[in-house]
Amino acid sequence: MSFFSSLVKSLSASMALALMLVSSAMAETPPANTLSIGVVKKIDLELGKITISHGPLANLDMPAMTMVFRVVDPKLLTQAKVNDSIRFEAEKINGAYTVLRIEQEN
Repeated sequence: MSFFSSLVKSLSASMALALMLVSSAMAETPPANTLSIGVVKKIDLELGKITISHGPLANLDMPAMTMVFRVVDPKLLTQAKVNDSIRFEAEKINGAYTVLRIEQEN
């Protein structure tokens, strides 16, 4: 194998690895538009659930409604109280609608 052929193979492999790493990092950082707006209606610390009256959830193709969500981490339930306006990120995980992040609405 010639020097140039080896160099091209090495550069191609390096570029492929770099693209995989960048893609992975981008997938782990949710875009701001995945945050939805809602009002906390109930918090159940024992069951690790929160009831939110929310607007449309674009990332889940869901209309506005009031519903119960699981939380990915029970500590999230301490970041809000009943009647707080919040911004939150929710996904469907193992068949259950789950809150991944909660922020106070400003």
